[in-house]
Amino acid sequence: MPRFSIIIPVYNRIDEVDDLLKSLCAQTVKNFETIIVEDGSSEPCGEIVDKYADKIDVKYFFKENEGRSIARNYGMERASGDYFILFDSDCVIPPEYFATLSARLDENPLDSFGGPDAAHESFSDTQKAINYSMTSFLTTGGIRGGKVQLEKFTPRTFNMGFSRKVWEAVGGFREMFSEDIDMSTRIRQAGFSIGLVRDAFVYHKRRVDFRKFARQVYVFGMSRITLKLLYPDSLKIVHLLPAAFVVGSVALILLAIFHSWLWILPLAAYILAIFITAWISTRSLVVALKAVPASIIQLGGYGCGFIKAFFTIIVLGRGRNIEEEVEIRKGK
Repeated sequence: MPRFSIIIPVYNRIDEVDDLLKSLCAQTVKNFETIIVEDGSSEPCGEIVDKYADKIDVKYFFKENEGRSIARNYGMERASGDYFILFDSDCVIPPEYFATLSARLDENPLDSFGGPDAAHESFSDTQKAINYSMTSFLTTGGIRGGKVQLEKFTPRTFNMGFSRKVWEAVGGFREMFSEDIDMSTRIRQAGFSIGLVRDAFVYHKRRVDFRKFARQVYVFGMSRITLKLLYPDSLKIVHLLPAAFVVGSVALILLAIFHSWLWILPLAAYILAIFITAWISTRSLVVALKAVPASIIQLGGYGCGFIKAFFTIIVLGRGRNIEEEVEIRKGK
């Protein structure tokens, strides 16, 4: 019986699955099974999976399209490992990942855990810039980077794991945006231990262009209000910062236009800080230049989504109300 069961939901991601399975074949420790759940793709990856069937223990399932959370639950129901590991299909796993994870869990057993993500040297400059914007302390408060953080560590499904015991007690994922935060919150509320395994990182490709990235972070911002309805104490100061960035930037720009150009200096200083830290951390001038718009998109997109959801749902009472969210929380 494998120690780990890797669960990967897939929807039209043939090339990504190929890269992911190739990286799993290169693991120095192969104490895992891999379960690919094809969620009704029009371009299935079954042939790609077959290519690796003699190299790793991999199982492939095709089901109708119902969403990534349901696909993950489908995979966990068919898993045999002691721990379930969740990766996104756009991840590449370093060769020492499972050796590192096994050693850390032997030293310090955890019920639930996760690790950070990073940009591989083969990724495009845009992908590296987006990775910076999602992991830098200057943009997200470090909540995804695995270093300095402004809130408790919350495992995310690009690199997340929990024991079979947790799954049996808490249940699976709910089909909603930010389902990994919801799952981590339920795990914590059930009294299970959650920890960050800093050196068990993955390479995460994320979005390949700024337009798709903007849409993604906009949805992240909106989903934070949903999470607030589910868990009133979950909203922290760090979650308000993107909205404050949007409001503050608009105010500074208007003051610079109508009062004095000096008002633009705080915003310019912040952008300069992003550029310098990105240049230092990535050692690439091109990536640093792209990190500026990536960071503005990350903060602006998330902030706008948050502001819209706040006024639509909280202030105006439109969309899902608290009672509906409670029903979701109960799994109804």
